[in-house]
Amino acid sequence: MTADALARARALLQKAGSCVVLTGAGMSAESGVPTFRDGQTGVWSKFDPMQLASREGFEADPGFVWRWYSSRREKIAEVRPNAGHFALAGLERRFSPFAIVTQNVDGLHTRAGSTGVLELHGNLMRTKCFAECGVRIDSLADVPAGEPPACPSCGEWLRPDVVWFGEMLDPTVLDDAERLAARCDVMLVVGTSGMVYPAAGLPYLARRRGAKVIVVNPNPSDIDDCADVLVSETAAKALPRLFEAT
Repeated sequence: MTADALARARALLQKAGSCVVLTGAGMSAESGVPTFRDGQTGVWSKFDPMQLASREGFEADPGFVWRWYSSRREKIAEVRPNAGHFALAGLERRFSPFAIVTQNVDGLHTRAGSTGVLELHGNLMRTKCFAECGVRIDSLADVPAGEPPACPSCGEWLRPDVVWFGEMLDPTVLDDAERLAARCDVMLVVGTSGMVYPAAGLPYLARRRGAKVIVVNPNPSDIDDCADVLVSETAAKALPRLFEAT
């Protein structure tokens, strides 16, 4: 079944001029980055997510939250992009336009060589001002691990540059993602459960505008009903094979 699905997916990609890829936690699972479900017995299991991923939780104990994210940064810095990340990076020259819209905050697409990645939920390796004064810091070398430092502009805390519960996505990033989804010939959905909106709405938007939708996921997802082709395989195994003949 997987071989047949791969062949049908390749055929759709070969006919396409433009492609948008939507990736979720499953994209990075084979690099050693736990998915949220895995996190229920691992990275998230000992704490209330609202304590670690909300403005209220940060305000209540900024040092604790900062140290927890610092430990996550250290772990992410040790992992490497997998074959799926590299396969997508090599695909940029094949399509015009080509874009990766990711729900992941690990930065692995960029580290694999992809350019112009749209990070819907931010990037764990960046920090920004808690008061939203506009300051962002990209270099971890400039950020201490122990306690949240003061913003160099306004003096407020710095915080992880990720989207927390109750926060809106960056409207510019979301607008770009929706614009690209509405105009692509093919949307490739990789490793996402399809449970988190507005990201989960992008494949349906693409489908309504005439795009073909390919879902790559070893597990059933809430987006399966939108797919023209379902490839029941992991990203690192399927994507290099999917693009062999494109």
